[in-house]
Amino acid sequence: MKPILLPLTLALLSACAPKAEPTPAEPVPEPQPLLSGIADSIYVAGSMADVRPWQTAADSDFVRLADVVPDIVQEIRYYTTYNFVGRRIPGYEAPVALLTRRAADSLALVSRDVMEQGYRLKVFDAYRPQRAVLYFIGWARQEADTLMKPYFYPGTDKADCFRLGYLAHRSGHTRGSTIDLTLFDMQTGKEVDMGGPYDYFDSISHYWHREGVTAQQFRHRRLLRESMMRHGFKPIGTEWWHFTLINEPYPTRTFDFPITDIEHTTVAYR
Repeated sequence: MKPILLPLTLALLSACAPKAEPTPAEPVPEPQPLLSGIADSIYVAGSMADVRPWQTAADSDFVRLADVVPDIVQEIRYYTTYNFVGRRIPGYEAPVALLTRRAADSLALVSRDVMEQGYRLKVFDAYRPQRAVLYFIGWARQEADTLMKPYFYPGTDKADCFRLGYLAHRSGHTRGSTIDLTLFDMQTGKEVDMGGPYDYFDSISHYWHREGVTAQQFRHRRLLRESMMRHGFKPIGTEWWHFTLINEPYPTRTFDFPITDIEHTTVAYR
């Protein structure tokens, strides 16, 4: 009987013993979409390993431009679908312009300058997160995606946008002291005629292009350019709307925090 009783006894003892709680499995993190659901399939720019460690707004002196230049008119194109891609661009989570405080202070002087001549400044883009730059690179590689070609690059192959200088693999906008803007006529309540629209990928956007540009249109270009240069901004030849602060505070940094309208994105400049 002993050979039979021993296994039965062990079985009963095992059944009565308190059960150990199973070790919970480590939670599996949910996969995060690269672009928060915005056309992930064209985000094909590749590695971001060559970009400097991401900074946040709290690490620096970025401000909401309207806090420093209250009379600024804002039409942040990459927050809307009316841009050369045709979709809201990643990183643009609010229709506000952010700049470094140093650039914003200089722009306030420009604003005062042009207001004395009957104009206001209208901004299309200022600080641009690096994720947006990479998105543009991915977009340029998608040959079939030509949704906005009739409006922004009818005579240009999108594959040539970088070579021709209309897009950049490393944009000055990510440093926070570059701005795209135009003049707004205070008497008519409209943008002034610059001879070509913002973000138009064609030679007519070149500052010195004169074919098809009237004397009045060129006068507007010169007024904007000279006012910006007088207060420390440098232009580029391929885009009449693009200016960078010469004495920018972060000439070697790349920022990628999203554009929001939350209070903590504004910090004091020191």
